[in-house]
Amino acid sequence: MLSLEEAQSRAQDLVGAARKAGADAADAIYACNASTNVSVRLGALEDVERSEGEEIGLRVFVGQRSASISASDMNPATLDTLVDRCIAMAREAPEDPYAGLAPEDRLLRKRPPSLDLTDEDEPEPAVLRERALLAEEAARSVPGITNSEGGGAASGRSQVALATSHGFAGAYAGTSHSTWASVLAGAGADMQRDHASHSVRHLEDLDDAEAIGIRAGQRAVARLNPVKVESGVMPVIFDPRIGSSMMGHLIGGMVGPAIARRSSFLLDLLGEAIFDSSVTIIDDPLLQRGLRSRPFDGEGLPVERRALIDKGVLTGWLMDSASARQLGLEPTGHASRGGAGAPGASVTNVHMEAGSISPGDLMADVKRGLYVTELIGMGVNGVTGDYSRGAAGFLIENGAVAHAVSEITIAGNLKDMFRALVPANDLQFRYAMNVPTLRIDGMTVAGG
Repeated sequence: MLSLEEAQSRAQDLVGAARKAGADAADAIYACNASTNVSVRLGALEDVERSEGEEIGLRVFVGQRSASISASDMNPATLDTLVDRCIAMAREAPEDPYAGLAPEDRLLRKRPPSLDLTDEDEPEPAVLRERALLAEEAARSVPGITNSEGGGAASGRSQVALATSHGFAGAYAGTSHSTWASVLAGAGADMQRDHASHSVRHLEDLDDAEAIGIRAGQRAVARLNPVKVESGVMPVIFDPRIGSSMMGHLIGGMVGPAIARRSSFLLDLLGEAIFDSSVTIIDDPLLQRGLRSRPFDGEGLPVERRALIDKGVLTGWLMDSASARQLGLEPTGHASRGGAGAPGASVTNVHMEAGSISPGDLMADVKRGLYVTELIGMGVNGVTGDYSRGAAGFLIENGAVAHAVSEITIAGNLKDMFRALVPANDLQFRYAMNVPTLRIDGMTVAGG
């Protein structure tokens, strides 16, 4: 794998070649990654996979016309062809008055912050195999588990470098370590499946493999013998591992391209209270060891911790440069960039701040409701906010979790759901997007 300096130099060289070949402006992004993944099933080694890859993407501008192209072949002759082809494509593209590099006066000029994203530990395949076996064995040891989909462990390293023709050049690296297990309980048509996993930047932060396995086994057994649920309107409580999907729907309605296309259910709600005043949602790209932390955005702009929702109020849109120009606003450091195509907008490490009551108190007054641990399908309309998804979990009766339930549908509208949302106090930072247990009253539930 290249050093960060070499990766940055590779992106800069491609930008320089594009300018020399006639582009008015250009940017390039270089990404490389290497990972090892070991999987086991029923106590036997199933697969050892080692993957390494690199890709470079080039975007050029000829006047107000632009094009982008990517390649995984780093041969100099191939890159020369890439430059010529990209410029030829740009000259035939339609003019776009909003296209262009990020504003030069907004670029990150100082030294990027250190975010502690890389770990020197790189476990050998034998160590990964042992961890995978421990996770699966622990899951299979839970009474009621009858079969396994396997266990696994992985480690990896990635690097990203970005260079622009108007003066930005930067690079950063990150490592990852993960363990997972997936098992089945019961038999025949009554069989139930569940899993558990954990991913971190540094190996020392990774959950114990046996704890991950036991969690997977217990989750699968708890889902046995589901009962039918009568349809009706009732409170729904979302487990933290799937409650984060609510934040995904919120963010989908906040990104600049959706606002510019006028295709967001949040379109007319800027500066309005769309949640209860107890709800604050933070995007923190500078979180130490964060799974999505980054020192700059996909256009070379600085990034900062920001409240997306501040005491219930929608604070602003998430802007890349193109959508900001279209809306007459400023980019916000949320640009995201892949190998090919223009930048879009996205978030990094997102969390909803914890509420003031425990999960037990959150459901204490629920006579009949649902505790949802799995969501199925994507029946969400980002333009209207209409929400309808398959779900599974547990019935809540008289303030306590009772029988498992499956084959149900929960429905509502995101605007109403956000206004009714109440967070518990059990926030933990385990994913790139973290929420506490969430309660939403007044949802329509349809039984199977």
